[in-house]
Amino acid sequence: MRPRIYFHEVVTRDGFQIEPEFVPTDQKIALVNALSECGFAKIEVTSFTSARAIPALRDADEVMGRIARVRGVEYTVLVPNLRGAERALEARADELNIVMSTSETHNLANLRMSREQSFAGLREVIWLAQGHAAINVSLSTCFGCPMEGTVAQEEVIRWADRFAELGVRGLTICDTTGMAHPGQVARMSQVLLSRYSQLQLTLHFHNTRGMGLANVLAAVQEGVVCFDASLGGLGGCPYAPGASGNICSEDAIHMLDAMGYDTGIDLPRLFALARALPELVGHQVPGQVAKAGRIQDLHPPPSALVAQVAA
Repeated sequence: MRPRIYFHEVVTRDGFQIEPEFVPTDQKIALVNALSECGFAKIEVTSFTSARAIPALRDADEVMGRIARVRGVEYTVLVPNLRGAERALEARADELNIVMSTSETHNLANLRMSREQSFAGLREVIWLAQGHAAINVSLSTCFGCPMEGTVAQEEVIRWADRFAELGVRGLTICDTTGMAHPGQVARMSQVLLSRYSQLQLTLHFHNTRGMGLANVLAAVQEGVVCFDASLGGLGGCPYAPGASGNICSEDAIHMLDAMGYDTGIDLPRLFALARALPELVGHQVPGQVAKAGRIQDLHPPPSALVAQVAA
């Protein structure tokens, strides 16, 4: 029997945060509500950052206050600092997702501070949230940095250990800029699963170089069961030239479903949302399966062939 695979949908945070046009608040709420009915284990709804830093998510408080929460779905938010954590707790977020990079250069570019400064600030967030909400730490650029190159696996483990010692519930290892390949993912997964069996371990891939689904499969084959993904494949890192979006939710789920894995996702319902996404954001999206249909969706033979057989 194949294991259950759990997906965390990130489109309304990771996907929408870099969209050039603001997605109206009512439409964000409607999408979260619809995604809540699809079977996702977790939805990253928004980010409690300053409106000046990420204007696309300036409606975070209203969105979190108006979504219809479904039992069994966790609603998580990204928080960068203590003020963001306070807002997230007021909004009754189930989980706070805190982020820093394992690459010093990327952390400076993305967060405007050193890794040690980031760690000190996030440690205060963890202390504040303990007993009020779960904490997940997302470590960026774990498979490579576009400015520094390869990030040593030992460096990833060093930072993961420091956060694990603080009592976080979950750890997300991120291929922020799409530099991972399946062999690297398999090796990293083996180490992570053996070292952090007490944590909720999630992998976060981008499809920048076309290896996103291959990386998911490599991780699944090693025993990883939790993944971030984004409807339509939206998203991307603004501090990585050429970096495209996250792995596409419906593409990854369709692949594993076809292979016999249980994802718990209502694929027809998810496809309907994916097909409506281009109109919502005003442009085409990278996802493939919503355009082509599932592999079991057959088509009638050409009418000329039918006539020829009948004759």
